[in-house]
Amino acid sequence: MVLTPSAMLPLGRPLPAFELPDGNGARYRSRDLMGPKGLFILFICNHCPYVKHINAALAPLGREFATLGVGMAAISSNDARSYPEDAPDKMAAQARALGYTFPYLYDETQEVARAFDAVCTPDLFLFDAEGKLVYRGQFDASRPGHGKADAADIRRAVKALTDGAALPTEQAPSVGCSIKWK
Repeated sequence: MVLTPSAMLPLGRPLPAFELPDGNGARYRSRDLMGPKGLFILFICNHCPYVKHINAALAPLGREFATLGVGMAAISSNDARSYPEDAPDKMAAQARALGYTFPYLYDETQEVARAFDAVCTPDLFLFDAEGKLVYRGQFDASRPGHGKADAADIRRAVKALTDGAALPTEQAPSVGCSIKWK
């Protein structure tokens, strides 16, 4: 397993427009996922140990962010031929098993991952209500085998966003497995 850090894109970058299916084939557009206060997108997959480490925190986080007016969606862009555990049917099963409260979308062409400059799983992006990037960084400081995932960093960012406070410009990169490119 090679540890890959996120690209740490410039803040203020616009939300890429996309339309993707979930594991069951229902289609979602980025503009429809946006909450009144913003949108949290995270690139994940089923097999990555870094994603497995945060999985239990994701469904509650989706509920919490929805009450704060922030939409949420997860996207898997991994090559499902080489990594069949990340295929859409397995994604749908995973979302059901974990009680995801948000869409888990499949980026078969990997065009959406490239539009976001996503490079790892998990890779996190928080946009404000105008669709401008305000956070791209780690979920929290825990890692597999070192602490329990508590979503401290992304929670702080969402709280600042929804409170109208300044978000920190110093943000630690997310780290995880690389996206499995075709």
